[in-house]
Amino acid sequence: LHTITQNELELLIVSWGYPKFRSKQIYDWIRSKGITNPNEMVNIPKTLRNSDSETYDNFGGGSLMLEYEAISKDGTRKRAYRLRDGQLIESVLMGPYNDGRYTACISSQAGCAMGCIFCATGQMGFARQLTSNEIFEQVSRFSTELKKESIQHQNIQTRLSNIVFMGMGEPLANYNNVVTSVNRINNELGIGARKITVSTVGVVPNIRKLFADNTLMPQVRLAVSLHCSNDLERSKLLPANDRYGGLHELMTCLKDYIDTTGRRVTLEWALIANQNDNIETAKELGHLILKYQLRRDMVHVNVIPLNPTDGFVNGQPSNVKAVNAFCHCLSNEFSITATPRVRRGIDIDAGCGQLKA
Repeated sequence: LHTITQNELELLIVSWGYPKFRSKQIYDWIRSKGITNPNEMVNIPKTLRNSDSETYDNFGGGSLMLEYEAISKDGTRKRAYRLRDGQLIESVLMGPYNDGRYTACISSQAGCAMGCIFCATGQMGFARQLTSNEIFEQVSRFSTELKKESIQHQNIQTRLSNIVFMGMGEPLANYNNVVTSVNRINNELGIGARKITVSTVGVVPNIRKLFADNTLMPQVRLAVSLHCSNDLERSKLLPANDRYGGLHELMTCLKDYIDTTGRRVTLEWALIANQNDNIETAKELGHLILKYQLRRDMVHVNVIPLNPTDGFVNGQPSNVKAVNAFCHCLSNEFSITATPRVRRGIDIDAGCGQLKA
């Protein structure tokens, strides 16, 4: 029942000979109360509650089977789901933050074809695209469970407030299914488009498609995995850099994105000790932003010390001193906002760049 729409549910209930309003009652249990087990829906007739649960799942496209869950010492939860064809994906729930808010980190592909050498997902290669139902169900499961927790513990108001497409895969290489899932997340779960972030390695044609789209997509937050400010170094870390025309095409596209949407862009930067974390590199990034005339008040550089992966043994995370110096240089010398990202779930391989299955 995690993925079934209200219209699909109505068709199913009516086909079983029950009135339409029963579908609304069931849907309210799912979305408002976080209840997906029909046997817990006390205002539903027993005959309907006892209907074959597999029929519900097959009709709605439910497809994620929990393989395992790991919980970090900082409270981060990582889940591995087995898909119907045997593929594995991982999703992460981070929080709670202030006032009970949680953020879900969602996968859009099984594996990834971008080949970023410091990323565990990139190291495993590409298996297939996730369907829109498989993407949506990751979010729906977290959302319904948090609502259920909030009702069970009335003194704790927990809710899923933010979604980041920063899990396994390149979201903009699965554009149509991501767009469909974003619209469902907004319409069915009530999470605003501006609370949703799509992170990309820089799939330029689909960034352009994104800000020209007539759906909610121009309102979502855009984050770009930059990591280097010259093509030679970026192509070593991110082989897809050459595939999409290098930094010139990407930076030109980002200027157009900002000018068209009036929305801020986040540039993500994994700091690797003695490789891309020195002051000279920070200055090179600052000059790159100035060269392409990106509005400095519309750019946010988000740095994070490299998270360890088994397939990238030649890189170490930058220390606190280097992180602070990098951010200070961009902020003070270029008036570009630069902040370090809080690392979460590192002890269970749930951090940025660590997901694989």
